[in-house]
Amino acid sequence: MAATLAFDTDRVFIGGRWQAPASGGQLPLLNPSDGSVLVPIARGGPADVDAAVHAAHAALAGDWGRMSATERGRVLQRISARVLEQADELARLEALDVGKPLKQGRADAVALARYLEFYGGAADKVHGETLPFANGYTALTLREPHGVTGHIVPWNYPMQIIGRSVGAALAMGNACVLKPAEEACLTALAFAHIAHDSGLPAGALNLVPGLGEEAGAALSSHAGIQHISFTGSVATGALVQAAAARHAVPVTLELGGKSPQIVFADADLDAALPFLVNAGIQNAGQTCSAASRILVQRPVFEEVLRRMAERYRALRVGPALSDLDVGPLISARQREIVQRYLRLAQDSGLRIAAQAEVVADAPDGGFYLPPTLVAEVPPEHALAQEEIFGPVQVVIPFDDEADALRIANGTPYGLVAGVWTRDGGRQLRLARALKCGQVFINNYGAGGGIELPFGGVKLSGHGREKGFEALYGFSTLKTIAIHHG
Repeated sequence: MAATLAFDTDRVFIGGRWQAPASGGQLPLLNPSDGSVLVPIARGGPADVDAAVHAAHAALAGDWGRMSATERGRVLQRISARVLEQADELARLEALDVGKPLKQGRADAVALARYLEFYGGAADKVHGETLPFANGYTALTLREPHGVTGHIVPWNYPMQIIGRSVGAALAMGNACVLKPAEEACLTALAFAHIAHDSGLPAGALNLVPGLGEEAGAALSSHAGIQHISFTGSVATGALVQAAAARHAVPVTLELGGKSPQIVFADADLDAALPFLVNAGIQNAGQTCSAASRILVQRPVFEEVLRRMAERYRALRVGPALSDLDVGPLISARQREIVQRYLRLAQDSGLRIAAQAEVVADAPDGGFYLPPTLVAEVPPEHALAQEEIFGPVQVVIPFDDEADALRIANGTPYGLVAGVWTRDGGRQLRLARALKCGQVFINNYGAGGGIELPFGGVKLSGHGREKGFEALYGFSTLKTIAIHHG
């Protein structure tokens, strides 16, 4: 695989050095577009994680720990500039690795740069307070880094999630141990190279690829970790939290969702339609905040369904580097999971309103699955309750505001919601009543919203990433009370 970012992929990065994993083992990294092996990656394990944690502690006791907040910010700004310089190559790596179209890979590279720019600028702007207290005392608070933070990053958006978690943690002065997903870690490896070449001190960022049950489990349970950020499935998140609890380590969990977009009869449908579809099929639906449920008021239900179906039939599905609308799923296993839901839809007699087609010249070995629109799905059906994590959207009719709210809140998840209506009072009522972490009115996603706190409730997890809230999450508050008489 030719690349202008030349690096060995079968190494771990610990204490500023690339080295073979302690086991000497490797894992094959597959190309979702054709099923071939892209490159071997390191099969890091507990020994590598332990070495990485010790290197991070050494960095805190050394150059990284002695840096001022302003200096840390300047390092992040330099890394941001280098990411932008390499955005085309990073986009290509992300497309090859994850299977997403090139244009989506480039958007992720730009987002990574923006996260680093934002957190670089914010590093010296997280302030403590002075507190009114008893006479003879001066009381104040300080925001301090946790220490060594662990970051378990999924395969669907490696660059973006590195930016929003590692970027924030570094800005606050933590030293990081990053465990990327074994299914997609090329841009994580490239990021470590870029960060090191941009002057990030040795040990401030350490990277250990490997299997979740080996490297991930070792990181979650390590006694030298002071905070863990995890993005992934509910089941794995529960394991991570349980492992961290043995050492009373705080955990930020982002565990996915079953997010609704609610379309009222008075909505501007021309404005809504692109968001209704794109937010469901982006990255082949493998997005935690995907709008997988479309709730439509009955007077406009058939019109919305018809117009969504037209867009579905026009979608082009093919290899990542062909830069079409939708790429393959990440793996054969993930495709089979989504196919099971589609078989369930057929067995339940649900109406398939539209389905896209895979282009004729797509490689036979790729993990393709055409985006599918399913109509009039009962709100209690598995397709309307469970996170499918694939390009499948369900369209559900509702009668009135109360009915829409009941359906929208009626899943175990609570990550994101969208509301489409011209009624200002309704906008505010639903924004307050929806049980989720983000609500978008007459839009969905706000273009990524790097400045906007992101996270969920219920099975969607807890804690917040993005914006200044992420900086608070990657710090601990110390109170100082001085008695001076």
